[in-house]
Amino acid sequence: MARNIEIKARIPSVERLVPMAAAIADEGPVAIRQDDTFFLCNTGRLKLRTFAAGNGELIYYRRADLAGPKESFYLRTPIAAPDILRESLSLAYGQAGRVVKQRTLFLAGQTRIHLDRVQGLGDFLELEVVLEDSQSGEEGAQEARRIMALLSVDASQLIEGAYVDLLNGKDVSR
Repeated sequence: MARNIEIKARIPSVERLVPMAAAIADEGPVAIRQDDTFFLCNTGRLKLRTFAAGNGELIYYRRADLAGPKESFYLRTPIAAPDILRESLSLAYGQAGRVVKQRTLFLAGQTRIHLDRVQGLGDFLELEVVLEDSQSGEEGAQEARRIMALLSVDASQLIEGAYVDLLNGKDVSR
């Protein structure tokens, strides 16, 4: 499985961070509309992500619900018919929630910078430091903290869980 180090933080506004992210990015911005359906899963999280073009991907991942940088193990599978798969998985496992967001993506080295406007929740920053096989989680955590500093994001802004947890009313603040 692939690995990354992730952080998620509340931010005042996407617009405020766009110029800061652009200043450190190698690529972007890319606007992406995402509709994520989460399914009940006992061993991690399972979500079906649908894109505006009508395609999608099934994503399974495991990570601790911690506020700071945390290691995530994930597997992504491209899907040509996400609406049919959503119906099948909903019938088989049940839905845990749905998250609709507008994402602005920047790439800075090995880090994916996501500026997310989440329907019903507000604005967030998510960093994903994609790890090489030879890299330790601590190396990725250091990189996440470095980029947080460049974006003027403080540790007090970090949240623990996923957007779906916030939408479901779970307290995932620090």
